Amino acid sequence: MAVATLTIDLNAIADNWRALDAKSAATVETAAVVKADGYGLDAGRVSATLSKAGVKTFFVAVAEEGIAVRKAIGADAVIYVFSGCCAGDAPILKEYNLIPLLNSVEQVNTYLPSGAPFGIQLDSGMNRLGMEPAEFAALKDTITQAAPRLIMSHLACADEPDHPQNVAQLAAFRAMTDGLSTRKSLSATGGTLLGADYHFDLNRPGVGLYGGAPFTQASPALRLSIPVIQTRDVALGETVGYGAKWQATRPSKIATIASGYADGLIRAMGNGPVNLYAGDTPCPLIGRVSMDLITVDVTDLATVPDSLDLLNPIQTIDHLADAAGTIGYEILTSLGARYNRVYKG
Repeated sequence: MAVATLTIDLNAIADNWRALDAKSAATVETAAVVKADGYGLDAGRVSATLSKAGVKTFFVAVAEEGIAVRKAIGADAVIYVFSGCCAGDAPILKEYNLIPLLNSVEQVNTYLPSGAPFGIQLDSGMNRLGMEPAEFAALKDTITQAAPRLIMSHLACADEPDHPQNVAQLAAFRAMTDGLSTRKSLSATGGTLLGADYHFDLNRPGVGLYGGAPFTQASPALRLSIPVIQTRDVALGETVGYGAKWQATRPSKIATIASGYADGLIRAMGNGPVNLYAGDTPCPLIGRVSMDLITVDVTDLATVPDSLDLLNPIQTIDHLADAAGTIGYEILTSLGARYNRVYKG
């Protein structure tokens, strides 16, 4: 079978949630962000696993994403929608008992008269989503009288612990919310790791659940094994791949494996040091990543296996991201539909 196998360890995801939950006090709830189809790993399966592990609150990006999560976890869990209530969302929010995080004056004025549960998103300095301080101040009494379930904001630089914007956003969030009895949330994965000052009532880790930075203690949740289609001998001085960018400096054995940028393996990944693995033995990726194929130097292997691993406990999504000049989030959410997906746990 010339299709790569992506093995997703659901137990590792649950373990990562438990480890992040342990970073805060018992009075702080640890939720889970399962947007983008559970960061590309199947929101239904991920949510069901985390629900069994003890998660009571989930976050998705848009209302439509909440449907699969609700079906997987049942009626009791809380599901918040980051984008709030956009045009056409109200029937979905009602049917699947989803709670919008209203993020503008327009959304507040449109949604509050419905009497349905809601939360509020504030802008503490990221300038992306959320009500500005002056907007919130003008409507604070109206909003608080309607009893929001949660007031949240989002840190822009939490993956850089020493960045001054973290302290500035913390101060801005406190200035807007101090004295309110409503539950509050400021931190995703990075903020959870910043410490108790950033925890408030609820943390909502996302990428750390799936093994990504900045949670460096995370258990790897993925293994990507790619079939070897062909091996060939390449003479000293011969080139391999598009653009003839790799040239053999010794007689070499090259394996061609069955994945490429059509499978979410970003072409720029070939610009950095990336290995494929035969067990624990690294084999350098060489040449350009093409649409369906990658070439690998397997000269030093005594025997070439039927498949080579691109993701494993040694080489994670963040290693691939560094090589491609991007972030682990993009690698994770780009992993393609052609993979044979196997779920452990």
